[in-house]
This record gives sequence, structure tokens and C-alpha cells, in this order.
Amino acid sequence: MLIIPAIDLSGGKCVRLTQGRFEEETVYYDDPVQAALTWQAQGAQYLHVVDLDGAREGAPKNLDSLRRILQAVKIPLQFGGGIRTKDSATQVLAMGLDRVILGTKVVDSPKLVEELCKEYPGCIAISLDHKAGRIAVKGWLEVSEFSLIDLAQRIEKVSPRAFIVTDISRDGTLQGPDTILLKQFLQTIKTPVIASGGIATLEHLRALSLLGVEGAIVGKALYTGAIRLQEAIEAGKKQTV
Repeated sequence: MLIIPAIDLSGGKCVRLTQGRFEEETVYYDDPVQAALTWQAQGAQYLHVVDLDGAREGAPKNLDSLRRILQAVKIPLQFGGGIRTKDSATQVLAMGLDRVILGTKVVDSPKLVEELCKEYPGCIAISLDHKAGRIAVKGWLEVSEFSLIDLAQRIEKVSPRAFIVTDISRDGTLQGPDTILLKQFLQTIKTPVIASGGIATLEHLRALSLLGVEGAIVGKALYTGAIRLQEAIEAGKKQTV
């Protein structure tokens, strides 16, 4: 299982929110490039970068920070936040991303998702952010009527590279992932899954590895030191029952 450090961008800085609430923002690095270089030096093989301002405003707002991160590191990364048009997806992919993350558009423009998956095979990840199994959109500011599993089964038909499943009620809380829901989700779809939200201990990572997810995105626990990246990487290695 791949351990993927999260770098959340707001106002050009590396921050963390609690349950997606912008009023509960903690700045960890004034320069997000330093965060990226830190995780790379500690053994990260992949990075997860999110433009929080872009997610809230509907268009990427921290592209300069993204560009500098791409120039500084040698490892691949995925990027999301405000990618709601074909032009914006094409723009960021042209910067050298491994893949782009689509979220809100999955709900309100499924045809765009299908078009991008066909045009950029293997480069489109779908962010399924949910609260109690219901999909959240627009930077987690709205919860839709779509259920997590039903929407995933529908999107799977256009062959996205991966589903990034985030329980926003747990994100930034360090209370652990919802392994029961994740197990149910994994039993219903074939697309690779990256888990996110609430990961706080090595035991949480071992549990996710046992479930068979492709990757786990870790944010606050790394920044607070609750988890050390090298230990997390070891915990993410294939577990046996």
C-alpha cells in the first residue's frame, strides 16, 4: 500500500483543515515546496496536492505553488481542487502531473468526466468525498443526494485511474478511517481505491493495508508527528492475517 503525504494549499501556504472547515486552518509550512521536499527526503514515492482555495472558488488558485513543487521534486504527484473544466484539467496535466483529481464535476457534469477519462487514460482520479455515505461537493461545502457506492458504480464505467475516498467527518480529526464502509465499498467496485480521512496511527494503516486499498493519504498525523513517514511506509507493506 502506497503511503501518500497530503499537501493542502491555501493562500500559497501548506495548511491543514479540520473536517474541511476553512475557519479551522493550521499553517504548517509558509512555503509548500519545503513540505514536498521534506516528504520526498523521508521516502515518499507519491504526493497528494490539493488547492483548497480552488475547491472553494471553482478554479485553481495556487498554480504557482504547484508549479514550484513540480520543479522541486522528482516523485510524481496528483493534484485537485477547482478542476471543473476541460481547459483547467488540460492546463495542470501539461505542467507535468501524474494525474488530476476531479470531484464536484463527477456530480454535475458526468459527460466531462467521461471525456477526460477517454482523452487522458490513466491520468484521471475521482475524488469521492462523503459524509455518512453521501457525496460532498464544492470544497465540502455542500452534501448532495448521491450515495457513495451508487455514484462510484456509475463512474466506474468510464474507467478512471483511481477512486480517492475521503470521509470528511473524520478528516483532520485523527479518529481513524471508517474501515467498515471502506470494506463494503471495495466489495462493490474494481477500480483501485486510495483511502483518506482520519488516519492517525500505524494500526490504522495496517488495517487499511489488510483491506487491500492501493494507497492511503496521510495529512495531519504526519504534520503533528503522530506518525513518522518511514514507519508509515513500513506499516503500509502487505499485511497478513
